[in-house]
Amino acid sequence: MDDFKVKPILESLFFVSDSPIRLEVLVEILPESSKEDILEGIHQIQEEYGDPSKGIELTEIAGGYQFRTKPGWAEWVTRLKKTKAVKLSQAALETLAIVAYRQPVIRPTIEEIRGVDSGSVLHTLMERGLIKMMGRKDLPGRPIVYGTSKAFLELFGLSSLSDLPKLQEVQPPPAPEEISSEEISRQETPPQEASPEEISSEEISRQEAPPQEPSEEETLTTETGEVTPPQDLPMDQREE
Repeated sequence: MDDFKVKPILESLFFVSDSPIRLEVLVEILPESSKEDILEGIHQIQEEYGDPSKGIELTEIAGGYQFRTKPGWAEWVTRLKKTKAVKLSQAALETLAIVAYRQPVIRPTIEEIRGVDSGSVLHTLMERGLIKMMGRKDLPGRPIVYGTSKAFLELFGLSSLSDLPKLQEVQPPPAPEEISSEEISRQETPPQEASPEEISSEEISRQEAPPQEPSEEETLTTETGEVTPPQDLPMDQREE
């Protein structure tokens, strides 16, 4: 098949499909074209619709390819097509996250992590089509092995499970170090002034005693800065 025909055929297929189309399916639909030609046609479509002026784009999702509206035009799309948002309880989200990161996983493992019975939550997720049975484990009672479904990838816009964010990216930051109650009390208690009872009598006496004038017997300092003891004056000069 001519290369110029592959691209419009692929566009038509992506336009009418309500779910992602896998590459293997496209190869079956277009036996006249090689796998390389089909991939080239997909690449051309992605480049063309990657233009900001386009309202849709070809997205690789859930292991296939699908036309999807660009997030920037979601406000106007919802005015036309008012779809109900998928609402999941906190318990359902916890269980779904465990299945997504630990699959293939059995119910006892899920309940061990959550600490509560998860039978009804698993049943709800099965009804929503977000998880599926992958088989049974060779253990007593042969418990069911759970894993996520294609609908899970489509709902969260993932091409494959490898696109899941790393656990380090979704874990909350560590809580600040706890301060002991004694430390808090010490930080909050303002410094207290000493009470009158705590002041010694010697301190009170020192605070209340008036400053005393230096006596004549004290050391005198000369203009040259030298220290000399006081001199005895003659009797006739002492009154002066």
